[in-house]
Amino acid sequence: MRSSLWASEILRPLVFCMAFSLALPMGFARRPVNERMEVDRVERQRSATEDEAAADDENSLAPETAAVPELAPVAETVSAPAIEENPYMVYLAQDGGDFVMGEFSQTISAKRSVRPFSISKYETTYELWYKVRLWAEDNGYSFGNPGQEGSTGLRGKVPTRINRTQPVTNINWYDVIVWCNAYSEMAGRTPCYTYRNQTLRDSSDTASCDLAKCDWTQDGYRLPTEAEWEFAARRTISGFQSDILASGQVDLDGNDDEFLPEDEVSWNSANADGTRNVGTAGTLFKPSAPPPAGSGNANGAGLYDMSGNVLEFCWDWSASYDAPSAESRPVGPEVGTERIMRGGSWHEVTMLLGAGDRYTSNPGENYNYFGFRVACSR
Repeated sequence: MRSSLWASEILRPLVFCMAFSLALPMGFARRPVNERMEVDRVERQRSATEDEAAADDENSLAPETAAVPELAPVAETVSAPAIEENPYMVYLAQDGGDFVMGEFSQTISAKRSVRPFSISKYETTYELWYKVRLWAEDNGYSFGNPGQEGSTGLRGKVPTRINRTQPVTNINWYDVIVWCNAYSEMAGRTPCYTYRNQTLRDSSDTASCDLAKCDWTQDGYRLPTEAEWEFAARRTISGFQSDILASGQVDLDGNDDEFLPEDEVSWNSANADGTRNVGTAGTLFKPSAPPPAGSGNANGAGLYDMSGNVLEFCWDWSASYDAPSAESRPVGPEVGTERIMRGGSWHEVTMLLGAGDRYTSNPGENYNYFGFRVACSR
């Protein structure tokens, strides 16, 4: 798919980008920006019809029966010690986390060292989001956006049987960090995100969320840092794959395989017109009988959809790789205006899928191709 790789500086002069941004009318949502390509900022409106919604609702699960997705078990590519009670987490960097970020995909690269962490095999499904959100709202949490089932579901509705394991979308960065706190508390873990030593519980309090602190020593669920995300996207049994290939474009020995089509490891703008069940890239898709979650092709670390399906939130504020970090570990700057997103998606405005491709977005924006996966420090 990719014939050549260009840095964003030679695709669009910075002066033009600034002028275009300043010319946007009030209320016009600025689309995610990729460092290697400036993309069309106008979203094509996509929504489900009432008839489709009614058909889905006939097959919907009752709220009290909604459960964590029954994802197909897969063999671990990178061994994980039995320290995680969550079977959908993969433990990484236990033998060292040194690598080079942006090695070939970015104008500026940097050596990074991540500490051992766990990350979900799957993007967060709407079913899990819905279950945690209901619990959270009964326990003092509130959200600006209720989320929706994949790219065409109805906002805040009960999960449907056929699409319950599609990723949650139409949530913003603020919703996600508050949800992570709720998920942590619901699972008996200690929430990571606080402001002035108080657990964040309201995603509409954006000022507090912008100034949030993450306690990396806690066992709660959180967003991965950008360094953790790229480490997970590129890790293989033989080392690290190239950052210019889609995550998972490797052979059985974990070596780069540029002849393996991106379509085999990702749902993207060339092979999908919307989200798909998590972990099904590389399978045949039939709307009336979609492939089960976890039945597709994983990357070299045993993770699914690290490229494609939905664009994933990271913790970090956007900054150049040579900017100083807020802490000793690589977590990005302490303040900023936009948050990092990774992985590309099914949508044409986020079509670049390389494991090193960077996107940035205002933390208050939400679209039907925005999603996330959880990580934790232990």
